[in-house]
Amino acid sequence: MSSPAIEAKLAPFQLMEEPVLSFSPDKSNATDIHPLRGLVRHGPFTKRSFGTYTPALRVALVGPEAGRSRVIALMKLVQQEHAPTDRKEYVPTYPGFEKVFGIPMHSAAASARVAWPDSLDDLDFEGSREQRLHAAFESALGRLDLVRSEFDVVVVHLPDAWAEALRTPDFDAHDALKAIGAKFGIPTQVLNDRAFTYSAAAAASIAWRLAIALYVKAGGIPWKLAPLPGIPEGTAYIGLAYALRRHEGGVHFVTCCSQVFDMDGGGMQFVAFEARDPVTDLQEAKRNPFLSRSDMRAVLARSLQLFQKRNGGALPKRLVVHKTSAFRSEEIQGAREALAAVPELECIEVGSASSWRGVWMVGSPGGPKPTKADGYPVPRGIVQQRSETSCFVWVAGNAPGVSMTSAYYQGGKSIPRPLVLTRYAGSGPMHLIAAEALALTKMDWNNDALYDPVPVTISYSKRLARTIANVPDLPSRDYPYRLFM
Repeated sequence: MSSPAIEAKLAPFQLMEEPVLSFSPDKSNATDIHPLRGLVRHGPFTKRSFGTYTPALRVALVGPEAGRSRVIALMKLVQQEHAPTDRKEYVPTYPGFEKVFGIPMHSAAASARVAWPDSLDDLDFEGSREQRLHAAFESALGRLDLVRSEFDVVVVHLPDAWAEALRTPDFDAHDALKAIGAKFGIPTQVLNDRAFTYSAAAAASIAWRLAIALYVKAGGIPWKLAPLPGIPEGTAYIGLAYALRRHEGGVHFVTCCSQVFDMDGGGMQFVAFEARDPVTDLQEAKRNPFLSRSDMRAVLARSLQLFQKRNGGALPKRLVVHKTSAFRSEEIQGAREALAAVPELECIEVGSASSWRGVWMVGSPGGPKPTKADGYPVPRGIVQQRSETSCFVWVAGNAPGVSMTSAYYQGGKSIPRPLVLTRYAGSGPMHLIAAEALALTKMDWNNDALYDPVPVTISYSKRLARTIANVPDLPSRDYPYRLFM
């Protein structure tokens, strides 16, 4: 006798609306779901305040002498208007830097320009190519630090001809530059030769990306999240990422990067915290690094202090902690001890390697049921409940509301996979956890895209963890994230 068939059903899905961005601290109607369209219509969030401490965004220049004219040409491109030639369904016309951000942009004084020789071998420093380049970074930013009042952000050109020394098993030029910039408190924008080639084919896109990055690194805020329906007032977010740092004698320690965000996605300060105990099983730590109870308590206590410092000593009423791996019981215990004064704690694992896929089914006109797959993926914002403590959320997908035509699928390739959100501590509807994750994908100020593949709590903290792993001597203290963008 054959066994009876087992019918399996998934819970009904829910489609969330595209999160809204705010472009003014005092105009409730200065909002849009499209970041670039919002900037064109309303200007940046700090439009009224930015010009009070600098009348123009002044760009210092560092790089080989031979590439100086190309860098200057690219900076001029950012000041001009450009119609889109790629991604036309998403990218609006770029009006020019001053029209978007309300202040002019120009080169800094000659004292804020550092010219290198065209060949790495001609750099006036000793050691290997990597050591010479590191010394050149230190020297250039040290010189600029002496004239810090003359500029707002430094553009550093690293040409393709130097590629062999820019990334080696023991050196990453980008991360080394960011770490040195953090030491001096100087924000940097790295340019490679690809930016010059891309600007010729897609001027509007490169202008949008560079303009937003330069504005943020100079201290501006382009947009924040508008209030999310259903999210309790006084919520804050922390993103955790772990890295392994090697010390003398080959001993490894887990370093935790904790990125702290306000309810509107702003605040973006981070803490680099090194665990006290050395790693005993290196392979296990590489596969799934975690903190002890006492170390988790310590890093979250420091993160809470950082939030209070930004908010006049006030505590958040609800704190959501994101990381990409499971929370161990000792980590949850340490979190609860550090955050005992916070009424609500949510510990959420954000997984991005799901094997699940979704297909959006549509029907024929007048037909009773969906009968065929749509030409576009599932809509962005689909939530599918898996259990009381887990759900799928499609942060990648069709977002027709931001399109200049009809539909818009960012990247335009492959069937998107959902994020898997798993709650290890906390309570309440999972769709609120999903709504927060969806909204936080829109808070990466380092590009012009509608969203990131993961919430900014994850992407920023992972980026910082990578920098710390590549720069072992980075001091363990608080930093504004813009220094590492």
